[in-house]
Order: sequence, then structure tokens, then C-alpha cells
Amino acid sequence: MAGHNGLVGSAIWNNLKSRGYNNLVGRSHKELDLTDQVAVKAFFDEEKPDAVVLAAAFVGGIMANMLYRADFIMMNMKIQCNVISEAYAHGVDKLLFLGSTCIYPKNAPQPMKEDCLLTSPLEYTNEEYAIAKIAGLKMCESYNLQYGTNYIAVMPTNLYGPNDNFHLENSHVMPAMMRKVYLAKLIHDGAWDMIAVDLDKRPVEGITGEGLVAGAKEDVANVTAARRRVLDILAKYGISDNKVVLWGTGTPLREFLWSEDMADASVHVLLNVDFKDVIGIEKYSSVHYGASTDGAVDRNHSAGRGGYIPSLGEIRNCHINVGTGKELTIRELSELVVKAVGFGGEVEFDSSKPDGTMRKLIDVSKLHSLGWTHKVEIEDGVSRLFQWYKGSLEN
Repeated sequence: MAGHNGLVGSAIWNNLKSRGYNNLVGRSHKELDLTDQVAVKAFFDEEKPDAVVLAAAFVGGIMANMLYRADFIMMNMKIQCNVISEAYAHGVDKLLFLGSTCIYPKNAPQPMKEDCLLTSPLEYTNEEYAIAKIAGLKMCESYNLQYGTNYIAVMPTNLYGPNDNFHLENSHVMPAMMRKVYLAKLIHDGAWDMIAVDLDKRPVEGITGEGLVAGAKEDVANVTAARRRVLDILAKYGISDNKVVLWGTGTPLREFLWSEDMADASVHVLLNVDFKDVIGIEKYSSVHYGASTDGAVDRNHSAGRGGYIPSLGEIRNCHINVGTGKELTIRELSELVVKAVGFGGEVEFDSSKPDGTMRKLIDVSKLHSLGWTHKVEIEDGVSRLFQWYKGSLEN
């Protein structure tokens, strides 16, 4: 399980455990750098996994995507190339690759079907990340067609849930919005003890909660200075006393999927869906791979390459969209967050900042045809996320 500590990876790990799968292997980034080819090979040599879930990625929101363009394409390409190539070299039976619906063109017809991939230009603000993820799904598709592997790529919509990233600079829209609203409320309430806890847990630009709460009378001046420093830092992110400023106009539409729903969908695909199911069993079978008489696949020769057997035609867009098929505006999302947090202040949208893609609704008919639909609706999910966030500050 690559990325087992992340938002989706941890949820997939827990889902598998709940189903009785206990022989799971994961490594933290400190234990295994997936961008290090030699280290990844050594890991596969040692563990010899039967299945791989590639949920690790270098991710972030609009600001991070714009600031770290080279990192987003290079880090993700290295991770994918190393894990997928070693999975093949070590004979892994099944691989599940997690991408993102940002792979689709900026002006793709809505809702976006899998077949709209590569039909027009991408959204500029996350172009590098999208290109990396397109390369990953094409790696899976190409290995399947050339070598007869069983690598499935799933493209989740915007995810949120337990273990989400609440970093103010590089998190996605919902957790960043939620933390901003919560901190603005705490500032208004004068709850500096809680602000200190929040910053100790997740420092902002290296600033923690140290010195925010007076321990003695003579500390007042220092405490005042520390609080002013924190307020100045938070103001850079649109957070002030009872007021939050969010990027854009609030009009873009977004679809959100609870991470534990994504995990359930991923495990469903991992356990029940094969490549032949995705592209249509009538067009595809083991005979196309030059299988030997004992049923083993000859990995050195594949008759399944597109065009090698003309009757197969062009096989492409074999990935699977994973989402709810439902959407709401960023402004409507902010209203749900305000309600969950119990915020009585003002939320303002700064239209001078970019909106990103105006709409990103996906077509989930392929997923439904493969036997899975979502369970958690957005209204319930936002409330659950805030409860998780508050709980994380107590641990």
C-alpha cells in the first residue's frame, strides 16, 4: 500500500482490515522514498507483494500547483514509474492506481465521461499534476495491452475525510476552507488556548502556538506580541476576527466524495473488477496474450497490443471515474462549512484570485455498471469532517 498514511490510503487500509485482510504492508515516506528507484526495487525484492495499491502522490490545491509546477510533474512521475515498473518486474497480480479527475480538459462536456480524456487543453493551474496522472493511467493501460497485466486506474473526484490535509498553503479547498473558518471563529471568541493547540498541531509558516497563552503577569507584553505575529500570518491566508476571505468568485461547481466511500469503491474494484471487465469481456480474453497451455501468461510476448489484432480496434480510456455524480458551488460549500463550524461571521470571496476550472462533474455510469455507488452525502460529510478535525486537535 503506497501512501497508506494519506487521506485515501489510510481509508483503503482500514477498509481492507475490516474485510479481514491483515497481511498488509505499508511504509511511511521516511521509511521509503518512492521517488528513489533503488529503494523501491529493494522494497519489492524484500516484500514480494501479490497486489499493489498506488495511492501515494505529491498533491495540493491551486496555490501549491501554481508555485511548485516542476515538483508536481517530476515527483509524481518518479513515484508512478518506480512503483509500476517494479510491480511488473516482480510479477504483481493486481495493481490499483489512483489518479484524479483533473486529468480531464478544462472545457470538457459535463458530466465528464472517461472518453473525453485528451480531447482538448487542460486547466493551466494544475496542468503538471494532470499530465503526470494521465501518464500513470496510460502506463497501466499500456502494460495491460502489451504484457497482459491486470492494472486498473481509478480517477476519484475531489476527496475529503479523516486524515485530510489541513495545511493552509497546500491543502485542497474543503479542509483549507474549514480551518480558515474555524480559526476566524476562535479569534473572535478570544480562544487563544485553542488557537495555540491548532498551531501546535499544524504550524503555519513555521509559527506554532508557543507564547500565545500567558503563564504569568509579566508575560503579557510577550503574549501580545506573539498574538499579533500570529494574526499577521493568518491575515495572509484571509483569516481575521470573524471574517474569512476565500479565493475566486464562489461560483465554480465541484463534486466531493467522502474518502471512506472512495476507499470502499477502490477495494470493490481491487477485489471484483479486472481489466477485461472494464473494456468489455467480449472483446478481450487471455487468449489475446499468447497464453501457454497451462494458462500462464507469456510476459515476453503479447498479441493484445492495439492494432495487432484488428478486431480489437483501439483500446483506450480504460480508467474508471469514481464520484457521486452530484455537485454544488464553492459558495454553497462554504455555507455548509459555516454551519458545521457554527461560525457567525462573514465569508467574502476575492474575485481577483483564480477560480480554477469552473465545473468538474464526472459521469459515474461505468462505476455503477461495475456494481458500486456512494453512500455519504455532502451535507453529512462536511459535518463529519469538522468533527474529525476537532478530534485530531485533542490527540
